Amino acid sequence: MSNRRQLGFHLSSEQFTARQLVANAVAVEAAGFDELWVSDHFHPWQDNQGHASHAFVLLGAIGQATTRIPIGTGVTCPSYRYRPAEVAQAFATLALLYPGRVFLGLGSGEALNEVPSGGGWGPLRERTERMAEAVELIRKLWTGEWVTHDGPNYPLQGARLYDIPASPIPIYIAASGPKNSRLVGEIGDGWVTVGHAVTDPAIKDAFREGAASRGKDPDHMPVMVEHYLVVGGRAEAEEAAHKWRFITTAWELFNEPDPREIQRKAVASTPLEDVHTRWTVSEDPEVHAQAIEEYFKAGVTDVMIHSGQDDQERVIEFFGKQVLPLVRRSL
Repeated sequence: MSNRRQLGFHLSSEQFTARQLVANAVAVEAAGFDELWVSDHFHPWQDNQGHASHAFVLLGAIGQATTRIPIGTGVTCPSYRYRPAEVAQAFATLALLYPGRVFLGLGSGEALNEVPSGGGWGPLRERTERMAEAVELIRKLWTGEWVTHDGPNYPLQGARLYDIPASPIPIYIAASGPKNSRLVGEIGDGWVTVGHAVTDPAIKDAFREGAASRGKDPDHMPVMVEHYLVVGGRAEAEEAAHKWRFITTAWELFNEPDPREIQRKAVASTPLEDVHTRWTVSEDPEVHAQAIEEYFKAGVTDVMIHSGQDDQERVIEFFGKQVLPLVRRSL
């Protein structure tokens, strides 16, 4: 089992302005977090979240404003709104600007981002196949060699990236079911998943078997989980739940392109308490540290904390001063 134990921070491009996110990134680095990622959205999940900055531009600004912290997306869909060559060029440039600090998180997408931006959409099997082809092309382009590719989805004729990073950019891929988790093991450098997947033997074993089938050691591959929490009590939890109400039924909403409709369905189907009772809600640093420890015990290597409350500064300061020292006491 990997000895890697990283605590990262989720910057919600759906909920905050670009300037706020850059300022929060600076605070995250100063607080001592190990890494951060930015959500990559064209539309927010819910209309009342209110924002959707361009993730690649935002990462450029964050890299300039910080000095050491690894940065990436959590996660980018490289196969509808973006084409693989565009993603490859963007992250190669980021990695040249901020050597050794950039990672690329990938997923198969959501309709709310891909449809309104004109990229199209397809059934799950198509989305998975497109993502796998995109990963193959991105890696080929990062070699700096001339690339010609016949498709089926992304034909390229004589494509080359002239500016490539000196070292490989890690690609972490999202999946939560056994079939796609096996694919992540096969083609990814790490696995982005949800809490229940890392405790489900069938899903976890699929990831491990996929990695082993390509000669990789799954014990040395990052396993990243987004952990929802609130620093405070019921008032702060309800404040956050209003903006993240869809989260308990997110899998049912992947094909819905309109954030107004997602919000309407979430309000109609999900009481607020059903949202925040699934999160870690406390002002006790020991409670938060214990929740993170449980992930590490389950084999997670990177816990990316995500609080939907408006006062992000409170969360960052609380974790930096009170929770991070507890999490690291056993290292």
